[in-house]
Amino acid sequence: MANRHKLKIAIIGTGISGLSVANMLKERYEVTLFEQKDKIGGLIKCDTIDSVLFHRVGGHVFNSRNKGVFDWFWSHFDKENEFYQVKRNAKIFIYNKIIGYPIENYLYNFDKDIIKRVIHELILTGSDKKLSPFEYPNFEEFLKNNFGETLYNLYFNPYNRKIWGTELKSIPMPWLEGKLPMPNLEEIILSNIVHEEEDKMVHSTFYYPKKNGSQFLVDKLSEGLNIRLNRKISNILKDGEKYTIDGETGFDKIIYTGDVRNLPDYADNLLTSKMDLNALKSLKSNGTSNILCETDSNSLSWLYIPEDFTKAHRIIYTGNFSPANNGTRSRKTCVAEFSGKVEYDDMIKELNKLPGNLTPISYNYEPNSYVIHDFQTKELINEAKAILKDEGIHLLGRFAEWEYYNMDKCIESAMKISAEI
Repeated sequence: MANRHKLKIAIIGTGISGLSVANMLKERYEVTLFEQKDKIGGLIKCDTIDSVLFHRVGGHVFNSRNKGVFDWFWSHFDKENEFYQVKRNAKIFIYNKIIGYPIENYLYNFDKDIIKRVIHELILTGSDKKLSPFEYPNFEEFLKNNFGETLYNLYFNPYNRKIWGTELKSIPMPWLEGKLPMPNLEEIILSNIVHEEEDKMVHSTFYYPKKNGSQFLVDKLSEGLNIRLNRKISNILKDGEKYTIDGETGFDKIIYTGDVRNLPDYADNLLTSKMDLNALKSLKSNGTSNILCETDSNSLSWLYIPEDFTKAHRIIYTGNFSPANNGTRSRKTCVAEFSGKVEYDDMIKELNKLPGNLTPISYNYEPNSYVIHDFQTKELINEAKAILKDEGIHLLGRFAEWEYYNMDKCIESAMKISAEI
């Protein structure tokens, strides 16, 4: 195809979704990326603070059961020389001790009375004729009817409410497709007898860059791309079949990876007459406060904290993902994560309640980290996607599609849009 016939595509946002789809399209089309901030990477960008790598939002790793995603990723990176394959060692901090994850496989850590109640309830739920996961009216009912009241009250309800900040009965089941724990009574009993480690989860092992964490991915995927920094898009005009974006003309299609609640004016105008735009603008999300710390040496990757003695809901031991993440420090490093905005002084107080003798290095607040669904969300998003797609505007990524995508799911969605275009 001659260059003069190439479609000209604008990609708004340079997180993993925008960078991935740009690489999928760049050989066939003329691609320009717009980033509102002065640094690319979105939620997966990292900073180096006093030689230590800081995942400012979470701790981003890669693995996938989707062969297409897996193969695409390794076509851009050197698995053997640029990455570690890390064993996932997730645990739960509960009743002032660290136990294995998932919780149902480590019941032997609890008092006999709790174990007896949980086993009784698991047997009852296993003997009942259960609905398929998505036939349950909400997340609460799914958990209670599959794990029983005791495990629900002990772990599932307090932990999930910490993250989402909402009642679990208000969370619809279709949103959770592919993310649900599914109990198997035989496996639970076996694990509690032989103390078998969990090895069937998609991230029982994962891949992690030897240097610079997920910033390494960002930097490598951005090579050779035409990126405009400090460009918050507010004005899109359409003349015939072409778009003008803040004065730059001639774009045939737009891929928007930003927050769907903050669509530029032209997209808003397209939606206003066809759907409830106010409902779209009112979608709910949670931010996260993250504090980078030194910690005592350990072999953990994630530590989940369900109880309300602390506002923190998890610790991510990024210093165990790669030795380079610890910089010149003599101790390992980690990130303690809190839902919502927590002031620095309050986070410092919370550190004293957590295991590992944590000492702070730096902190970050991200206003939007987790998307939250109610029973109208999926229909709203699908309606917006369909309307905009007809006009050559595609929504892509966690906050554009309003899906709790991890890195592999962002890449998978980018592949779908690339194929459509």
